Amino acid sequence: MKKVKKMDNSVTKKRAQSNEIDMLNGPLFKKILLFALPLAASSLLQELFNSVDVAVVGHFVGSRALAAVGSNAPVIGLLINLFMGVSMGACAIISNHIGQQDDRSIRNAISTVQLVALLSGFFLLVLGQVAARPILTWMGTPPDVLDEAVTYLRIYFLGMPFIMAFNFDAAILRSMGDTRRPLYILVMAGVVNTLLNLLFVIGFGMGVAGVAVATGIANAVSATLIIRLLRKEKEPFRLHFDKMKIHGVELSRMLRIGVPAGVQGMIFSISNVVVQSSINSYGADAIAGSSAALNFEYYCYFIIQGFNGAAISFIAQNYGAGRMDRVHRVFWICMGSSLAFCAAFNWLFAWQDDFFLGFFSDVPMVHHFGAIRMHIVLACQFIASSYEIAGSSLRGMGKSLTPAVLTVFGTCLLRIVWVYGVSPVWRGYDVLMMVYPVSWVVTGLLVLTVYWLFIRKKRLALN
Repeated sequence: MKKVKKMDNSVTKKRAQSNEIDMLNGPLFKKILLFALPLAASSLLQELFNSVDVAVVGHFVGSRALAAVGSNAPVIGLLINLFMGVSMGACAIISNHIGQQDDRSIRNAISTVQLVALLSGFFLLVLGQVAARPILTWMGTPPDVLDEAVTYLRIYFLGMPFIMAFNFDAAILRSMGDTRRPLYILVMAGVVNTLLNLLFVIGFGMGVAGVAVATGIANAVSATLIIRLLRKEKEPFRLHFDKMKIHGVELSRMLRIGVPAGVQGMIFSISNVVVQSSINSYGADAIAGSSAALNFEYYCYFIIQGFNGAAISFIAQNYGAGRMDRVHRVFWICMGSSLAFCAAFNWLFAWQDDFFLGFFSDVPMVHHFGAIRMHIVLACQFIASSYEIAGSSLRGMGKSLTPAVLTVFGTCLLRIVWVYGVSPVWRGYDVLMMVYPVSWVVTGLLVLTVYWLFIRKKRLALN
C-alpha cells in the first residue's frame, strides 16, 4: 500500500464538487446503497437483453428456439469472464489511485483500460466465430437445437467489441463512485433492444437471428453513449483517443488483480458448462425450463454483484488512503446488505415460480423443470454472498489469487466431481441441482476464513 500523496490539484477536491460518491469521508451505509443498487440495476438491464431474447423466442417462435438461445448463456459467460475480471482489476486499481490522490497514475490506468477493452473485444469477436459450433457440440446440445444455437452465438459475438467497451468504461465510472450514468445508458439501450426484438421476430420473422441482431445493436448503442460521456469527462478521467497506450506498470497491476478473478470466472463457467451438458441429457424441455429459471438466478446474482462492486471500490479507495477502520465496516455493510436483499428476491421468485416462469413459456414440462431449479437453486442463492463479498473485499486490498483459487476449488471442481461422481449414482434432475447450494456453502467457509485471517494480520501490523 503506497503512502498517500498530497497534491494541490487532487482528485478528492475535484470530486467534492461533483455528483460522484465520496467514499473516503462520512457515513457509509447510505453511500454504499447509492452505489450498489444502481450497479445491480445496470447488470440487471444487461441481463434483460438476454431475458427479452429468451421471452420473445419462447412465445413467438417456440421451445426449440428458447432452448437454442438459453443454452448459450454458459458459453457466453465462459468466453467473456476473463476480460470481465480484468475490468474488475481496472476498477480496483483506479479506485486505489483515487485514494492516493495520484492523478498521473489515474490517467495512465485509463489510457491502458481503453486499449485493453478494444483489443479484448476484437479477440472475442474472432474467437466466438471460430469456437461456437465446437463448444456447443461438446456440451451435447441436441441436434434439433444446435444450428439455431450456433447462429445466435456467432451473431452475439459480433457485438463483443461494444460489450467490452461498455463494461471497461463503466468500470472507470464505478471507480469514481458513479454508477448512475451507466444505468441511464442501459435503460435507453434496453428500450432499443426490446423494440428491435419485437420488430425483427414478429415483424420480419427472423427468429433466433433476429433477437441476436437486436441485442448487438443495443450493445452498440450503450457503448457509443458511454464513450461519448467519457470524452467529455473532467480530468484526469477524460478519454483521449490520441493518448491510448498500454502502460506496463498499470497493466501489470490490473492483471495481478483481474486475471485471477477472470480465470476464476472462466473456470466457474466451465463448471456450469459441465452442469449444462448434464441438463442437456434430460431433453429440450429441461434445457428450456432450466434456461427460464436461470434468468431469475442472474437477476438475484446482480444484487450480490452490486455489493461486490461497492466492496471493491470503497475498500480500494480506503485501503489506498490507509483507512483500515473503514475497510472492515465496508465489508460488514456489503455482506449484510447482499444477504438480505438477495434472499428477499430469491424467496419471492421461488414462491411465485409458476407466475414468473409464465413470462418465458406456457409449456407444462418447461414449468416443471424450471420450478425444480427455482426451489433448489434459487431459494439458496443468497449463500453465495459469503464468498463473493469476502473475495471482492480481498481484491479491493490487492489480494486476488487466494480467493480465486479457493473459489475454483469450492465451486468449480466440486461441481465437476458432483456431475461425474454423484449424479450417475443418484440419478435425477433434482439431485443434479443440489450441486449449487452444496458448492456455495463449502466455498463460503473457505473464503471467509481467508478474509478473517488477512484482516487480523493487517490489524496486528498496524498495532
